[in-house]
Amino acid sequence: MSSSGASVFEITQSLGEVDAARVKRLLEGGVKIPPQPRVLDELRKHITRGEMDVRQLARVINQDPGLTAMLFRVVGNSAYRQHQPFASVEEILHAVGVRQTFNLVQAIALAGAGDIKKNRLIYEAFWARSHAIGQLAMLIADERIAVCNVFPDQAYLAGIFHDCGVPLLMQRFPTYCAEMRLGTPGCWTDLAEEDRKFNADHCVVGYLVARHWHLPEFICDAIRFHHAIGELGLHESRSMVAIIQLAVDIHYLDQRIPNPEWDRIKSEVLPELGLNEEALPEFVDVILERFHHSIEA
Repeated sequence: MSSSGASVFEITQSLGEVDAARVKRLLEGGVKIPPQPRVLDELRKHITRGEMDVRQLARVINQDPGLTAMLFRVVGNSAYRQHQPFASVEEILHAVGVRQTFNLVQAIALAGAGDIKKNRLIYEAFWARSHAIGQLAMLIADERIAVCNVFPDQAYLAGIFHDCGVPLLMQRFPTYCAEMRLGTPGCWTDLAEEDRKFNADHCVVGYLVARHWHLPEFICDAIRFHHAIGELGLHESRSMVAIIQLAVDIHYLDQRIPNPEWDRIKSEVLPELGLNEEALPEFVDVILERFHHSIEA
């Protein structure tokens, strides 16, 4: 790991004995944590030093044309409709906020940080799914901010990172894609099967990446427990997991794909968001209308 990230020792201190052993074994076995791009390191240094001059920060972001283009695409989400249109990165920093923009840049940077030489189509489909879920999570957070106190940039960050352990396991295990049937529409990683076949857990690997990239602690916890909302107490990590899981379900509804996990978790997800089953269809319609408007804009 680079010096800019948390050390393996620091991260494993926050894990249980079993998870810590898994992390150690996976790292020794060749799982590579993606390094943070130079632009991200520069931005973090400026922010840590309290240097919040948006002109200077915009120059740093603009060094990476691909990241800049994606940032404009992300802030086209109707969660930021009151600020649109944006004409420059400086305008984004002014309107969205420096720390909030940094969160968006972190999420965007992760999607471009991997080095996949095999299964490229599955890898690209994975990030398309992650971006869609991130965008939906932004909209859910925007609609339920009074209930959850989770902001769109935080929800997007968690949405992009929540399954980021999957591509790392794809790199580590040559048969992972085939065994997990990731090329089959509607199939996604089953934790019990993943553990049985690879003695690995993409939630723990994702937590490792999130800690190394200095994500807020409550987002790291949400990534680690995004399939286990019942293990989280009544705090912001639980709200974040609820946002992620509803975003996943809405994504599946939009793709007309069944989501067998939803029936098991909806009784915990909906109250966390101040929703009930009767109100859910109308809420989903609102989110999807705003989502498709953002895509078409």
